[in-house]
Amino acid sequence: MNKLKIAVIFGGTNTEHEVSLVSAQAVISNLSSAKYEVIPIKITKENVWIKTEELKPSYTPTLGEKIVSAEAAIDSIDDLLEEHPIDVVFPVLHGPYGEDGTIQGLLELMRIPYVVCGVAGSAVCMDKIIQKNVCQSYNIPVAPFFWLTLAEWSHDRPKMIQNITNIFKNKYPLFVKPANQGSSVGITKAHDVRELESGLDFAFERDIKVIIEQGVDNVREIECSILGDTSLPQVSVLGEIIPDQEFYSYESKYLSGGSKSIIPASLSSKLTTAIQQTAKIAFQATDCYGLARIDFLLNSKTNEFYLNEINTMPGFTPISMYPKLWEATGVSYPELLDQLIDLAVKRYNQKSKLNFSR
Repeated sequence: MNKLKIAVIFGGTNTEHEVSLVSAQAVISNLSSAKYEVIPIKITKENVWIKTEELKPSYTPTLGEKIVSAEAAIDSIDDLLEEHPIDVVFPVLHGPYGEDGTIQGLLELMRIPYVVCGVAGSAVCMDKIIQKNVCQSYNIPVAPFFWLTLAEWSHDRPKMIQNITNIFKNKYPLFVKPANQGSSVGITKAHDVRELESGLDFAFERDIKVIIEQGVDNVREIECSILGDTSLPQVSVLGEIIPDQEFYSYESKYLSGGSKSIIPASLSSKLTTAIQQTAKIAFQATDCYGLARIDFLLNSKTNEFYLNEINTMPGFTPISMYPKLWEATGVSYPELLDQLIDLAVKRYNQKSKLNFSR
């Protein structure tokens, strides 16, 4: 049996570069050597594409990049394909330029099968504002939110603060987030107007659109993994995150080491089913494909839950919830990768039969 040539693309130019390296190491380690020939391709922070031989297995994001014994810059994608015909691309890229539809669009133009959601689903889910608007149109509950642009903030800060205060009726805490970032990058929790203003300044360093969300009372953080095509997605068991800080920040996720996960989450069967069904609807409504991790905020006293985020390229590190939830559901890490690659080929074959000439 001929091995499929899998190009694993990782790194990237954004703040999640180091996490991507760790995710890629885990993916490469779990791809069956009997089934696949792996071609690791790193995108540096300077946006140089590099072929690599191997990744070091260590996990210390704060120490920076962890590569590689042999590497060579790629002059162009065409040169790479000429030297290494690729059957499937597995883009292990988090955040902007990896999870937002941009690399997906490139791969569509190149007619190469790829793992993860398509252009539309990736773009919609990356933008937290558009994502929430779409989900609301399907009656999926989301916490109250408001958004503004950098131009609006720069033009009249006092007016924007007053608007936000009026909309949320001066109720805190509020969460301030860049609209197009992942892994809690640029997020702050505001307990008063002063922290709101500083949080907006901080978020606008990372995006030209910012979303402000009402904090949920008595909150529990619940996550669900999705696997499959848009029409027949499978849902995992649910997991709960217990952050070691006031909220699940980037530091809490990757650096402090004190956050805990509970799998499966301790919830009633009725509530579990309701959240899983909502996750499935959100996956379909936003045109996701292949995989997503869908996060919810649950009021532990009222059992009201709200969709928080849809992640179309969630972490694949050894501590990441996406593969851990599937493992608890009965799908091992290598089996999960096999299914994702099969789904990529299936979508490509379906689209290849379409007639675009007339």
